[in-house]
Amino acid sequence: MKDFPSPEVRRLLRELEEFGKAHDAREPRQARRMLNLEPATAQLISILARSSRARRVLEIGTSNGYSTLWLAASIVPRGGLVTSIDRSAEKQQMARENLARVGLSTYVDFRCGEATEVISMLGGPFDFVLFDADRTSATAQLDRLLPKLAPAAVLLADNVLSHPVEIADYLAAIESLPHLQHVVVPIGKGLSVAFCQANSAEAGL
Repeated sequence: MKDFPSPEVRRLLRELEEFGKAHDAREPRQARRMLNLEPATAQLISILARSSRARRVLEIGTSNGYSTLWLAASIVPRGGLVTSIDRSAEKQQMARENLARVGLSTYVDFRCGEATEVISMLGGPFDFVLFDADRTSATAQLDRLLPKLAPAAVLLADNVLSHPVEIADYLAAIESLPHLQHVVVPIGKGLSVAFCQANSAEAGL
């Protein structure tokens, strides 16, 4: 796809980048900030989603839909679906409206609630996962998610360098998984990138 994302989506992404920066700078309450991905991080995540040909994506942390837009645009050619979880109904409504503006809302299944509880109710399998919400509960979410991963899955987590103490348990859990390749990319606030693949017998390779 030569022109990716489309000019319409790109314009909206720039709008959300500017809105997020201005909003977060004047909003003292952490829970009400947009806390969007850094643009370069979002670009890398999109590249990984496209190159891995992801179809079943799980996003933990919708906010106003900035990262959701990147993910949805990345899976459109394969008719995929992004399941996006957020505890804030207000933010998720903003995301719904933003995705609808560029015709991508049909590629997203919005789930509102506590991510750990929501994940327990999901079926999967997921081949691409982005953790971008509550870092301290990410380990519990990962534990519930592992049986619901595809035989080959990409697992990403943001804020690895900006919040190393909060995400330390998640990184330790990731490193303990078998058949896994992991690296921390020093981009934006730090992105954990892991490729988890079942062994040859389990994957049927």
